[in-house]
Amino acid sequence: MGATELTVEDHSMGRNAVVTGGTRGIGAAIARTLKQAGYNVAVTYHGNDAAAAAFFAETGIPIHKWDVADFDACATGIAEVEADLGGGVEVLVNNAGITRDATLHKMDANQWNAVITTNLTSCFNMCRAVVGGMRERGFGRIVNISSIIGQKGQIGQTNYAAAKAGMIGFTKSLALESAAKGITVNAIAPGYVATDMVAAVPPDILAKIVAQIPIGRLALPAEVARIVQFLVSDEASLITGATISGNGGLYMT
Repeated sequence: MGATELTVEDHSMGRNAVVTGGTRGIGAAIARTLKQAGYNVAVTYHGNDAAAAAFFAETGIPIHKWDVADFDACATGIAEVEADLGGGVEVLVNNAGITRDATLHKMDANQWNAVITTNLTSCFNMCRAVVGGMRERGFGRIVNISSIIGQKGQIGQTNYAAAKAGMIGFTKSLALESAAKGITVNAIAPGYVATDMVAAVPPDILAKIVAQIPIGRLALPAEVARIVQFLVSDEASLITGATISGNGGLYMT
């Protein structure tokens, strides 16, 4: 029996995409990459008005300010984004995240709750706001930006590790619920990426981290963005419920 050839026509041009935490670091790289690929992109941010204004001036990508940890704010914000983009959100990238590092015996409830709500609860809030429309249209792409820390853990980051590991379980369950409706849900677990967050690590500690990475360097935000670009494309229609590890060989699952 001869092989059956599968031809995939890419319809990504003009699709509406939202990237949370999209004005800096990995999120900004994702937003730029998707715009260059032909998507109609909007981004969210919460705290840094100056960075958001600079991002908009540079890219022209619409910016929307709200707290993704707030369920009602996400519902209202998505409605505003859809009005601005002229249609439903077809691609969602949950990238927003913070750290509040401390060893558990010194961590307070505010440090725990802030990371869990911003990094994990936000995935529920944002997905809940868009998944109904995706199901009605019979198409959707959701990518959750997890972390190597959610796979292997890290001293001083029980809150961050719990949130990022929770995103992986969330991804698998939502993928199972959504596959029959033409929606794929995947996670990316980057390793250490050259962003402001990593730049804040003391140089001597960062040098020790880089020394353990088999490829010998930090990842670039654009490299993570290219993984996102593939996962949201038509060509990735077979992949759902997966966690893609982009960590230069530092941790292999």
